[in-house]
Amino acid sequence: MDPRRRLVPDIVTLQAFECAARHSNFTRAAEELNLTQSAVSRQISDLEAQTGMQLFERIRRRVVLSEAGRKFLPDVRRLLQQSEQLMVRAVSAGTSHASLSVATLPTFGSRWLMPRLHRFIDANPEITITIGSRSHPFDFDEEGFDLAIHYGQPVWAHGTCAFLCNEVIVPVASPALLRRTRVERPTDFAAQPLLHVTTRPKLWTEWLEMNGVTADNAYRGSRFDQFSMIIEAAISGIGFALLPKYLIEAELVAGRLEIVFDIPLQTDKSYYVALPEGRQDNVLARAFQAWLLDQVGKPA
Repeated sequence: MDPRRRLVPDIVTLQAFECAARHSNFTRAAEELNLTQSAVSRQISDLEAQTGMQLFERIRRRVVLSEAGRKFLPDVRRLLQQSEQLMVRAVSAGTSHASLSVATLPTFGSRWLMPRLHRFIDANPEITITIGSRSHPFDFDEEGFDLAIHYGQPVWAHGTCAFLCNEVIVPVASPALLRRTRVERPTDFAAQPLLHVTTRPKLWTEWLEMNGVTADNAYRGSRFDQFSMIIEAAISGIGFALLPKYLIEAELVAGRLEIVFDIPLQTDKSYYVALPEGRQDNVLARAFQAWLLDQVGKPA
């Protein structure tokens, strides 16, 4: 064997290890994999020899993961899952005329992109599209996406960014909360419950200071790590929230949320479409980018 490939894992052997770990029994693992018990035992022995670790402890008729085996198992399961996803994508691409893989910010994807995506699919039925959620920039070569929707500054390692849209952030609340509180001017927020997103903790401070309000108490209130949770909290009347309008289009139309003051917060960050360097001539990615730009400002 080429010494450079000596440490490349055998997927079949890893499957045997994962199955044996799940059952704590080589015989049951063999039955699931349609192998003999001796074949599974041999594969485990080969893996132990390759890694230099004892992965199982033999106790009577059972096999129990060793400490090394317990540490090894999560990485094996992750690799097996990635391998399966790789084959699913390959089979999907092989059975369709064209495929496109898009990464998007989780809340942007669920709240803005999903309600509009049917338009692109209806207009391009021959394209198989895969949507994945990513909260931060990644390496396009490692992830394999054709393009990504990015929030922040137009900076992406080994990628180029094209402007998509600005962000319009406004204070909102449920009709029920507005009925039981008195908020007639920005200074009235000083006595009200405020909702915060942990990844952007200064939003209320910035909005209040923009409106000439001392923000001494701007950090009090409940905190959530996703905009989607803040939206639900605001709908339930827990407090006042500063939210991007594109995330709450349906709630505003349905009256589940109301804009308290139509005074948007101006930020120095925007949304961009990132394309990997070296793949700027991807026709499908360019078409999807053009479609995204055309959707900006249109209702869902």
